[in-house]
Amino acid sequence: MPFIGSKVSVKTTDSQKEELKKRLGQAIAILPGKTEKWLMVELEDEKKLYFGGDDSEPTAYVEVSILGNPDSASFAKMTGELSRIYDEILGIKPDRLYVKYDTTKDWGWNGSNF
Repeated sequence: MPFIGSKVSVKTTDSQKEELKKRLGQAIAILPGKTEKWLMVELEDEKKLYFGGDDSEPTAYVEVSILGNPDSASFAKMTGELSRIYDEILGIKPDRLYVKYDTTKDWGWNGSNF
């Protein structure tokens, strides 16, 4: 039951969105027990993002929400992979990207909770 949402300051093409979706689907497997089958992805582009008061370079904010609570090492590995993905596809450097992780013990789907 993972969710990855991102806000980026750059305009994205359909092919970039497709590649992001694909690569995020592969990356979610870094987190124990998570697969693309249950992944929901949100991609928002052309957002006005300031990093350190500066909006002159491409910037991204990424949220990863999951059911459960993986160890910090898994999150660290995920941050590295997300940094690579957004740099390679959109040219957003790792020092212009924040990743926020949210974990929960309750997650609803299909009229009930897991």
